Amino acid sequence: MLEVLRVFVGDDGGGGNLLGVFGQGHGLEDEALQAVAADLGFSETVFVSGAARGELRIFTPAVELPLAGHPLVGAAWLLGVDVLRPPAGEIPTWREGDRTWIRADPELAPEFDRERLDSPAAVDAHPGARAGHLQVWAWEDEAQGRIRTRVFPVAMGIAEDEATGAAALRLGAALARPLTLRQGVGSRIDVRPGPDGTVEIGGRVERVETREYAAP
Repeated sequence: MLEVLRVFVGDDGGGGNLLGVFGQGHGLEDEALQAVAADLGFSETVFVSGAARGELRIFTPAVELPLAGHPLVGAAWLLGVDVLRPPAGEIPTWREGDRTWIRADPELAPEFDRERLDSPAAVDAHPGARAGHLQVWAWEDEAQGRIRTRVFPVAMGIAEDEATGAAALRLGAALARPLTLRQGVGSRIDVRPGPDGTVEIGGRVERVETREYAAP
């Protein structure tokens, strides 16, 4: 069974990055997981191997990731566990009101080239990237910690990501202060420093649908 979620939903109910989650007992062979993620075409797809222990794997359409933000926030919301265990190690999770949070070492997240632009309008007008992993950002309100950002993880098989928790972890580490990121067409990612050099990211999650999936 495939659960489809929207992760990092915006304040107006828009945005949110689509995530596919296959629960424990999905029956897919390890060698098929990458092909399934590519077939679905979501930025990431999660395959749960041990629901009670939060054990899972994460795939983009092109590669497997040891850690990624929006899949972990979405899986934490769905599984309701206190700790997730992707290949990168144990990731604490919790809820505060309508937001689900994770805490991670940003050094475990994929690296992104990061470019600060002069204005949110410049971020909106950015043509994107042809290769690599690029995050562009600008202050919307520096005093309030509000940022406009877009992310182009082309090397992961994604032309542009609607909401990117890994890039938010990295930016949060660089700026070392609470932030509210507005990414894509309307997603919101909350970011704040955690203990011992970690960064916490959180956001709203909604279920889109539950459906059967026939592997290609």
